[in-house]
Amino acid sequence: MLPGTPTLANGLVLRPASPGDKTFLTTLHRQNRDDLWLIDGPEEFIRMVIDQQQEMQTTGYGKTHPDAMDWVIEKLGVSIGRVRVSFMEREVRVLEIAFIPEARRMGFGAAVLRALQQAATRVMTPLTLCVMRHNPQASAFYHALGFRQAAAHPMFDLLIWLPPPQPTT
Repeated sequence: MLPGTPTLANGLVLRPASPGDKTFLTTLHRQNRDDLWLIDGPEEFIRMVIDQQQEMQTTGYGKTHPDAMDWVIEKLGVSIGRVRVSFMEREVRVLEIAFIPEARRMGFGAAVLRALQQAATRVMTPLTLCVMRHNPQASAFYHALGFRQAAAHPMFDLLIWLPPPQPTT
């Protein structure tokens, strides 16, 4: 699924993340952790906490989703985001999708998710993701793309998108 370096709508390109992307991915993670920037403390301490959280998240995904694929999202050759996807036996799980602040609310997230929906349709597999309960904007965004709640947990909701039924021949 999504072999090579696919080109998506809006001129976006997905390419496999590489060790050379570490600085970009660290900066991206810091830019997307508004919750942790609320910690009362020196900026240096907050950066350390965010970096430790990123390391724990990466380690955790490596243990629970060892076959997950990590892509950098580019626009005109500039890295603007990332998407991490796990191809499981009975579902395709979006583990993370994030964009730099300047690339948010421009339709790029929708373009990436629509491409994943198309790929899931080709293999007739549900596409799932989790959304934090304290993030109603993200929840509304995913619902607008056809995701529905599959399970509720205290901190997050599991959302599912089902491929349309294929016509019988």
